[in-house]
Amino acid sequence: MNLTEILTKSTDELVKIASDLGAINNGTPQKRQELVSRVLKAYAEQEGPIQAGGVLSIVNDGYGFLRPNNATAGAGDVYVSQSQIRRFGLRTGDFVTGQIRPPKDGERYFGLVKVEMVNELEPDATRNRPKFEQLTPIFPNERIKLETTSTELSSRLIDLLAPIGRGQRGLIVSPPKAGKTTLLKQMAHGIAANAPDIHIMVALIGERPEEVTDMRRTVKGEVYSSTFDEPVEDHCRVAEAVLERAKRLVEAGRDVVVLLDSITRLTRAYNLAVPSSGRTLSGGMDPVALYPPKKFFGAARNTEEGGSLTILAACLVETGSRMDDLIYEEFKGTGNMEVHLDRRLSERRIYPAIDIERSGTRREELLMDEATLRQVWLLRRMVNMISSDQKLHGEGAEKLLERLRKSKTNQEFLTNLSKGA
Repeated sequence: MNLTEILTKSTDELVKIASDLGAINNGTPQKRQELVSRVLKAYAEQEGPIQAGGVLSIVNDGYGFLRPNNATAGAGDVYVSQSQIRRFGLRTGDFVTGQIRPPKDGERYFGLVKVEMVNELEPDATRNRPKFEQLTPIFPNERIKLETTSTELSSRLIDLLAPIGRGQRGLIVSPPKAGKTTLLKQMAHGIAANAPDIHIMVALIGERPEEVTDMRRTVKGEVYSSTFDEPVEDHCRVAEAVLERAKRLVEAGRDVVVLLDSITRLTRAYNLAVPSSGRTLSGGMDPVALYPPKKFFGAARNTEEGGSLTILAACLVETGSRMDDLIYEEFKGTGNMEVHLDRRLSERRIYPAIDIERSGTRREELLMDEATLRQVWLLRRMVNMISSDQKLHGEGAEKLLERLRKSKTNQEFLTNLSKGA
């Protein structure tokens, strides 16, 4: 039996399993946690060892917990001793699987008895792995294609104007209601379709609960969330759990993409959560609160040793808040790729509302061949000529989207563009 299977069952299903195992002779427990504990104790006595897996979170005293439920503490937490952590060189963010035992009298948590796998590898294989900070960062040089179908214009447009490589550090700069969450979702679908080897993680910080449900149901990847009605400490803890999990995967040579929505709300959360330094920037921002989000965003990199961490973070602008403007100014220039969404285009219901002139990728020549690069530059010049007149703002984007709809692929579109020129 697997602990995760038990935790996903409803209370009625747990009561039935418990009665079959003879675990509720003294009446049904009032609390779900006690019911889970009784089921597992009875199963362990009658059937044998119980399997469990979860992401490791190490506390300051040196011991840790396996959390099957994506960073949040709960009934299914499994205690991992300090000696096991030292013996196998375990780190926060490792996905550990093994055999567990039910809590003894006076204990609150299940205990890990035997470590069987660490990040889907033998425990001994991960003991001497390098630390993330020791890996050599280099420019992204392997492209991640987003294009899927001819009608998915957002992905096609980003492929042309702001290509994404493995290890990219990208900002999606967006005013409210310009379609940033939809764009992130479409990017996740494009990555999953074109690069199934990439591990996708989505971090939703301060988002609406219905957005979280929608993302969990539609995105093929891990979704971590802390909605706007939860404490700011939860926002910070979820972001840190995502970062540590991503680092462990990169250390194992995996390519990881983290989609963060949004870095603005994460910075606001840290501004409330960290102890005050006594200094204040414009809009009430404490300078100390900028360091943890910068550490998160700055972790994105391609590595020479193999493995990469791509972070694509949404950043809010034009909200009427001086703090939000300051956050954008602090992060502007720290990334190596930016996609700007335009409020005026979204008001005219032109989607995707991407500002073509302001969006782009640094060192895009590493991600495109020479012929494609020349064709994209030609495309940019044509759009700039149309949009140079203020009265025609958005006309260039509208004409470009019109031409894109008439072609089946980006390659066909660029070929037709060159012939027309």
